[in-house]
Amino acid sequence: MIPKKIKIKGAKVHNLKNIDVEVPLNEIVGIAGVSGSGKSSLALGVLYAEGSRRYLESLSTYTRRRMTGAAKAQVDEILYAPAALALHQRPGVPGIRSTFGTGTELLNSLRLMFSRLASHRCPNGHMVPPTLAVAAEQDIFCPVCNAKVEPPSAEELAFNSQGACPRCGGTGMIRTVDEQTLVPDESLSIDEGAVRPWQTLMWSLMKDIARDLGVRTDVPFRELTPKERKIVFHGPAVKKHMIYQNQTSGAAGEMDFTYFNATYTVENALSKVKDEKGMKRVEKFLKEEVCPECGGSRLSEKARRPKIRGIGLDEVCKMTLSALRNWVEEVPVSLPKEMRPMAEAICESFQVAAKRLMDLGLGYLTLDRAASTLSTGERQRMQLARAVRNRTTGVMYVLDEPSIGLHPSNIEGLNAVMHDLVADGNSVILIDHAPQILSESDWIIEMGPKAGSKGGQVIAEGTVAEIAKNPVSMIGPFLSGESDPRQRERIDKEEMFQKGVIRMSTGSIHTVKPLEVVIPKGRLTVVTGVSGSGKTTLVLESLIPALEAKIHETTLPEHVKAVEAEGISQVKLIDATPIGINVRSTVATYSNVHDELRKVFAKTEQAKEKGYKAGAFSYNTGSLRCPICDGTGQISLDVQFLPDVDVPCPECNGSRYGKEAGKIFYRDKKGQEYSLPQLMQMEISTALSVCDGWKSVQRKLQVLQDLGLGYLTLGEETPSLSGGEAQRLKLASEMGKGQEESVFIFDEPTIGLHPLDVQTLMKVFQTLVDQGATVLVIEHDLDVMRNADYIIDMGPGGGEAGGRIVASGTPEEIAANPDSVTGKYLGG
Repeated sequence: MIPKKIKIKGAKVHNLKNIDVEVPLNEIVGIAGVSGSGKSSLALGVLYAEGSRRYLESLSTYTRRRMTGAAKAQVDEILYAPAALALHQRPGVPGIRSTFGTGTELLNSLRLMFSRLASHRCPNGHMVPPTLAVAAEQDIFCPVCNAKVEPPSAEELAFNSQGACPRCGGTGMIRTVDEQTLVPDESLSIDEGAVRPWQTLMWSLMKDIARDLGVRTDVPFRELTPKERKIVFHGPAVKKHMIYQNQTSGAAGEMDFTYFNATYTVENALSKVKDEKGMKRVEKFLKEEVCPECGGSRLSEKARRPKIRGIGLDEVCKMTLSALRNWVEEVPVSLPKEMRPMAEAICESFQVAAKRLMDLGLGYLTLDRAASTLSTGERQRMQLARAVRNRTTGVMYVLDEPSIGLHPSNIEGLNAVMHDLVADGNSVILIDHAPQILSESDWIIEMGPKAGSKGGQVIAEGTVAEIAKNPVSMIGPFLSGESDPRQRERIDKEEMFQKGVIRMSTGSIHTVKPLEVVIPKGRLTVVTGVSGSGKTTLVLESLIPALEAKIHETTLPEHVKAVEAEGISQVKLIDATPIGINVRSTVATYSNVHDELRKVFAKTEQAKEKGYKAGAFSYNTGSLRCPICDGTGQISLDVQFLPDVDVPCPECNGSRYGKEAGKIFYRDKKGQEYSLPQLMQMEISTALSVCDGWKSVQRKLQVLQDLGLGYLTLGEETPSLSGGEAQRLKLASEMGKGQEESVFIFDEPTIGLHPLDVQTLMKVFQTLVDQGATVLVIEHDLDVMRNADYIIDMGPGGGEAGGRIVASGTPEEIAANPDSVTGKYLGG
């Protein structure tokens, strides 16, 4: 009989408590549970790890060594696990050369179209009608002048290859010197350091040469004549014979020096940049502009020549996907009859991929959009479309929180894709928190009951209806709609603007139209709208830089006309980017708890006897760190023919400390003794009771506990935290202060959060508001919206169809507004 379930026995990955569970095949199986309860351990650590490992093991050793290997999951037995594909929660941020077109591979089809189906230009500028001879690789001659025509290959139309614009190298952007940054303070004289590049990038004696060229260097820069300013910014590279004295050694000598004006000083430094550090010194003097040669299309003049239906590849890539689909549909009929079968085949491959992206709500994106500017949700849906376009069967797709970054209206398209996968004979494992997507599951496995060591068990299993009625289930009340979404007292409409207002007026930028934005001070405001409606542009690209410019009295961004923010002195963006990139950054070090603990242990009698100061207890530089792993807690094994394997250090078992550190103890009030390595392996909630005698430590731990992070261990590596965990950890240092002059901006803070954790987050927002802060949240979560004092709804659609403020006001006003897409879901 064909197996109907994956059978797992004795799973012990991470915090899983030796669990036995059966996972239905050929269905959508939702895995729910609070953050840290073991969802990812089951879905990714067991199901995906075993599915991908078994597939890899069926390949030859030669092939395997060129792929990322997967260690065997800690499980006694797993039966009937199919080959697996995982779509991770946070796809990597693409490089500068990646666009929506390259990331979806739609550009490949278009390049093929323009190399095979286009009208090509002859050397004398005449256009040659489309012909089958191109695909047949026959010689083609211009019907007007008989010159030989050489159509470009698909490779010669690629901006990452032979088709790159020579001016910008295929990036579409050029970096030029920003003259405004060269002299940031015109009240200073040149002698006082007014010309910043001469201070940081070049010999300071450029001042002396400038003086020799007739520039007054002892008066405020603002008093210089136009002629003097021209010498400073654009003066000729004249040679001057000068006496130079080394300021360090005092030695002097005569030398010839060439004058580097302020602009050339930056250009010269940029040409010599070799690393990130060097770039940081130079980039503050640069601005990015659209390449004037290719107009930002990234393509060379030759690659822009072929035309289909009268337009080139550069113009086609400026279209939105939905407009482009309609354009491609008309391509075959625009060609000679004998070319149509080939054209239909090429266009069909484009249309199949494009339809999937349209279903996922990405029709508003243009193909030339830089992939690095896409949101997490957009990148994840690109990844999903790429994975499912081949209509596979018998594959297990593990989707790690696919609802991230999705407006409720976009989730409908995602649900349709999941059902299509199952209809094709695949299995879908869905890790998510959003009731709207979990309710599509055929079967739900709920992990818990809590996080960390208090989780790792299956607390409920069943259909959506069974889970909704199960009294043990924590997601049940949210699936049934019985949970109370209101978690804070909202302000009355009449009092909304009593504490003041932040106003901003902008011109158009990207697809966002000119806006007049009003935000109440000292309140909780949510900015929402469908994907691509302009939320990020409004908040991250307009409001934050405008407020920063206002606070620091610098120039407003070009597209911002005015900003009014009386009494605001700081803006803090709390986003979900990972904290740190190496294993040395831990929860304890990031929150400064480790510094306090080191001081405590340095005061113990044992430490004093052995002469250990606080620095000795650092696992980065201290003498007590493990000598084998150098304080990282892990070592890398070089396994021949296979990728390197990282394993816990056999000397310190991952504690990061040498044996001597384990001999120094602190005794708590109950007489229990603990070493620092032991404390670092404790969860925050446990450490809180152990450290009850140390006020500074306890205060910091209590803040982490209040932020809902009590299940994390002190030694947990920060790069491994989820987006939501990273966000809350960043917030820890801000809690407990007066914040009347602060604006806190949260970029999708519910990423990775169970609805119960969202309730904890609402308490965090309330604490900040109580401290006087203005809290602004970019969010799609309906429960967060229902708790907002004020909502700004962008839309109505994405891309060109969006970019306006469709509605603003209280949640009730948004729900009652017929123009608001969000309102339809808020009212439900």
